Amino acid sequence: APKRALAMHKTGALILAAGLSQRMGERNKLLLPIDGVPMVRRVVQQYRAAIEGPITVVTGHEAEAVQAVLSDLDVRCVVNPEYAKGQQTSVAFGLAQCPEVEALLIGLGDQPLLRASDIVALLDVHARLAPMQVSIPALDDIRGNPIVVPHQLRAQLTRDPERPGCMRFTRDNPDMVHRHPLTAKGFYTDVDTPDSYAALCLEWEHPS
Repeated sequence: APKRALAMHKTGALILAAGLSQRMGERNKLLLPIDGVPMVRRVVQQYRAAIEGPITVVTGHEAEAVQAVLSDLDVRCVVNPEYAKGQQTSVAFGLAQCPEVEALLIGLGDQPLLRASDIVALLDVHARLAPMQVSIPALDDIRGNPIVVPHQLRAQLTRDPERPGCMRFTRDNPDMVHRHPLTAKGFYTDVDTPDSYAALCLEWEHPS
């Protein structure tokens, strides 16, 4: 009998870690320590603990330093040559580099409160309630990350080369989106400024 083709992985992840980190000042926020672990490493570890499929990390600014703190993890790093033009270029570049999967998480490298259990919870509600739509964690008007993109919609995120990315697609196609009222702080907490980093470190030491 002929060999069956390998089944497509059920879930993969695309993690954006290419930004200039300008609002943080001199420091690259992705390399700042959270409880002694570089932020981007902690985030990627949570994705790796949550899924078995391929993880692609898009780097750009200080790519070598970012890749160095991930070098022993089971992930693939790719460098977006146009990262300085904005996050949408990293989404488009990353999508072109990612293996095909049934569901693709698209997340950020600066969400250190995100836990593997949060990612699993999002994937669970996606599979149960909206497997053919883009799933977004949301509380009231606050949109969180990561999002889950089903294989059938993946190509549409970059169909318009002048306007690639997740935000525009989900805004322009509300019928293809399901907002899930998930409450975990990790979905809604990122780090952009020295003040937000200081607050996050305090939250880490004294969780509410």
